[in-house]
Amino acid sequence: MKDLLTAAALALTATAALSSGTRAEVVDAQANGFEVRRTAVLNAPADKVYAALAQPSQWWSKDHTWSGSAANLSLAPMAGGCFCEKLPNGGSILHMTVVYAQPGQGLRLFGGLGPLQMSGAAGHLGWTLTEKDGKTTLTQTYDAGGYMKGGLDKIAPIVDRVLGEQFDRLTAYVETGKAP
Repeated sequence: MKDLLTAAALALTATAALSSGTRAEVVDAQANGFEVRRTAVLNAPADKVYAALAQPSQWWSKDHTWSGSAANLSLAPMAGGCFCEKLPNGGSILHMTVVYAQPGQGLRLFGGLGPLQMSGAAGHLGWTLTEKDGKTTLTQTYDAGGYMKGGLDKIAPIVDRVLGEQFDRLTAYVETGKAP
């Protein structure tokens, strides 16, 4: 029942996001990799959007953490920086490593999110920011490739949905100061 309610809530969130100008798609999906993309125009300058990217503890869903708390997430927005999570009893997770950081323009990370950490696959999560007239077009892409039993194309729609939820939470945080 909880899964059914979660799926319904995600569908409503996605419908609301799409009606507000967010574009989402699985660009490509094959057994050895996939690409998902989201784009939205935010009523905020690029510097504000970039600053928010570096605060995943404020907008990432606790439901998509290993610790059960988004407060345990951190992201150091500089080359070599860590998108990490603290675990109980002194444990930790390196989700991704920052490979490009340009304030107000873009942020790119490399590594494995979720189930990709337990496979021979890795991904590239990138955000590109373009500001015009005080508004920022934010594009999020996630490309994954490598080996995963059963094929990466099978999980592309799931990854799209999960990253779409994070994207929607990020955009809400930027525009309202709160993630849903």
